[in-house]
Amino acid sequence: MPTETALFFDLDGTLTDPKPGITGSIQYALAKLDRPVPSQDELAWCIGPPLRASFVILLGGEEHADRAVAFYRERFGDVGLFENSVYPDIAAVLAALGQSHPRIFVATSKPHVFAKRIVEHFGLAGHFEHVFGSELDGTRVQKADLLAYALEQTGIDPSRALMIGDRSHDVLGAKANGMDAVGVTYGYGSREELIAAGAKHLCASPHAVLDTIKTNVVTAVNLS
Repeated sequence: MPTETALFFDLDGTLTDPKPGITGSIQYALAKLDRPVPSQDELAWCIGPPLRASFVILLGGEEHADRAVAFYRERFGDVGLFENSVYPDIAAVLAALGQSHPRIFVATSKPHVFAKRIVEHFGLAGHFEHVFGSELDGTRVQKADLLAYALEQTGIDPSRALMIGDRSHDVLGAKANGMDAVGVTYGYGSREELIAAGAKHLCASPHAVLDTIKTNVVTAVNLS
């Protein structure tokens, strides 16, 4: 695969498993609002999509969504972001990809102030040229907006870029910018969700991501 191809990795559900921290912080916010508190398993669907939108669904409307986000960040900013774990083999896969793909980025809907701390805490920062994330005010929380910004900032041709993520919004955000996407099924999106969104390849493990990029993705990108 040509070295000029740039890779954009989602964070939650792709590089790391953030379930305890995200769902625990959602539970904290709901409790602060005196709302019913689902189990962590019942809140797993909230991992990946923009947080405020998930609170709108959980709360049945917009009215308390901003307060919920603020309460969430009370806990997440100090505790929740480290209740997280790197998926097995991610570091080795990133190291291998870095030998032939010098431009590798993180592109996450999570605020970049949190995403950078997570990437640094788990020793992954050296694999990435930059960590792209949203702003705390919600700017660029949609993956399509975030990737458009990342492409503009880096000067990368979208036809030579690939998004790797576990949810439909990763795939749809890539398509909106003329990029192809690889879906990972070891995260929080289903195979059906990723196929329906238009993922060109599905990978059941980090090593499968490496193999797919090395053997198949150049063809998929050229078809875009």
